[in-house]
Amino acid sequence: MKHIIILGDGMADWPIKALNNKTLLQAANTPYMDKLAQMGRSGRLMTVAEGFHPGSEVANMSVLGYNLPKVYEGRGPLEAASIGVELQPGEMALRCNTICLEGENIKNHSAGHITTEEADVLVKHLQEQLGDDRVHFYTGVQYRHLLVIKGGDKRIDCTPPHDVPLKPFRPLMVKPMPEAVNIMDPEGQADLTPQETADLLNDLIMRSQEILKNHPINQQRIAEGKDPANSIWPWSPGYRPQMERLSDKFPQLKRGAVISAVDLINGIGYYAGLRRLTVEGATGLYDTNYENKVAAALEALKTDDFVYLHIEASDEAGHEGNIPLKLITIENLDSRAVGPIYEAVKDWDEPVAIAVLPDHPTPCELRTHTSEPIPFLIWYPGIEPDEVQTFDEVAACNGSYGLLKGDEFMNEFMQR
Repeated sequence: MKHIIILGDGMADWPIKALNNKTLLQAANTPYMDKLAQMGRSGRLMTVAEGFHPGSEVANMSVLGYNLPKVYEGRGPLEAASIGVELQPGEMALRCNTICLEGENIKNHSAGHITTEEADVLVKHLQEQLGDDRVHFYTGVQYRHLLVIKGGDKRIDCTPPHDVPLKPFRPLMVKPMPEAVNIMDPEGQADLTPQETADLLNDLIMRSQEILKNHPINQQRIAEGKDPANSIWPWSPGYRPQMERLSDKFPQLKRGAVISAVDLINGIGYYAGLRRLTVEGATGLYDTNYENKVAAALEALKTDDFVYLHIEASDEAGHEGNIPLKLITIENLDSRAVGPIYEAVKDWDEPVAIAVLPDHPTPCELRTHTSEPIPFLIWYPGIEPDEVQTFDEVAACNGSYGLLKGDEFMNEFMQR
């Protein structure tokens, strides 16, 4: 049996008063997800291990069955792998957003969803102005970039910028972690102290603001009524992780693929031993090319045992607090991804198991991630269905899988 996970990033939400206290999954028109819930079995999954921030790297690694306390090294190293940066011993990688500041406040975490082409010019300029033997900037995708600090100490407190829209930035700058926090010593990776590392990063943040504010790219964006990328914001530090390949844990998974517009997810796939499939028109936003992603997934399933199809759009809509847009992204996932994949594989000679789930909630009301359990469904030909009739946060509470955590979801999904 082949397996595909269709993950709608941030798709889960809270009850919304304007929708008669329904969640967006409850309110959305999702005939295919509901159909699979009726024909399959449902449950809930804790994707955020105790003591971890509800980031997408944490949640997606949990979905894939990884033991977070053993392998987690932050988002930066995963994104490094995705863009081809091989971290060496002693190198600390951080995700480095280009963000928009308005006065003293963080206006948004994405610089108004700056394009990769614009951001590449800015990141290369930052490397020319700020880079040296210790500091290196690398271009990623859109607003998501990479900062590598040689000898940096990961025992620092960095705030994810998407968690703090409209908040003053200065109180949120990098701080050394209190000594009481139980973070393992870098064991020779660092030659800077946590305080020295924090001071270096904060200096880079402030200097970037001077360098970026009058750059022609930003002046052009302002003239066009767009948000400028007028600061960097580094966060989620770590060293090269020690992750086992999925094929080592699941021998039946000899070959697999990941499809995502997000470097973070592709980095997880790299360490998990999945091949990365690049899809033309994949943006990570509501306008992503669903059809090309589905075509790539179906083509991969012809030769591979496992496909991880990640679609980011709902998460970005949640971060914007845009209820109508998030509703559209959920319905697009259903009609343009789940439906076509089910219709294509339901009669294949070799059966295909389908799982549909988000990684974490991104409530529009809060505009950031939360750690509540998420709903999931599993369907494959011949599965004995439970009594759940719709796919949403409330219905999943009655699913026969109950509440799973750790690697229980992946073990259950892959045992067929």
